[in-house]
Amino acid sequence: MNRAIYILAPLGLIAVLLGGWEMACRALEVPAYFLPAPSAIAKALVADFASLLVSAWNTLAMALLALVVASVLAQTLALTVALSPTLERAVRPLAVVLQVTPVVALAPLVLIWAGLDHPGRAIIALAAVVAFFPIFSGALTGLKAADPDLERVFDLYGATRLQRLVRLRLPSAVPFLLEGHKVAAGLAVIGAVVAEFVAGSGGAQGLAWRILEAGNRLQTARMFAALVMLGLLGAVLHALLERAEQAGLKWWRGR
Repeated sequence: MNRAIYILAPLGLIAVLLGGWEMACRALEVPAYFLPAPSAIAKALVADFASLLVSAWNTLAMALLALVVASVLAQTLALTVALSPTLERAVRPLAVVLQVTPVVALAPLVLIWAGLDHPGRAIIALAAVVAFFPIFSGALTGLKAADPDLERVFDLYGATRLQRLVRLRLPSAVPFLLEGHKVAAGLAVIGAVVAEFVAGSGGAQGLAWRILEAGNRLQTARMFAALVMLGLLGAVLHALLERAEQAGLKWWRGR
């Protein structure tokens, strides 16, 4: 019963909102170019489903590649910094500055450096920048979250910094790493979409390009269809990462 309510409650709310939207558009005779009715968006979604699916795959591929790049760089840097408190004090402010700098401000520079003929490189680089900090911060926090009693045991046996890192702090960091990757995955998708908007090039046929293309033609229903596909992409990716996190935490607790 509780599971049924858990599933039906959001579906019921969505149905009510869509129904109200449809009735308001029909009753007020809202122009389709200004705000299309859900039925018009559904028709556009069905008509463009094949091309939207290809674009969704392109956006997902760039976001996942950026996530891999960000993961490797962030974990490598976090492991290096964890061995030296002085290095951590030097690196963390730079990482914070990188995180709070809007990706839109960096996009033109990265696009020039990557080459105007290769917007995909710029999109991956910018998405990796956005996804970097949650993984780095989670890894660094996790490496410091080891049980103090176990820390004293390692002190008692005269463990080296490397032994302490590999045998104590890395296992303790697993939950933080999983959560950091889950957050970073969503940010990677956002970064890829924003970067593609800034690139403004059909060379990277992602969902953002579909939105730009439809917007330039005042095809608002097609814009909403691309947004629906983007929302579904984000929801599916988040659900998959939650499952991966649950499996990883189950393994970690078993260990």
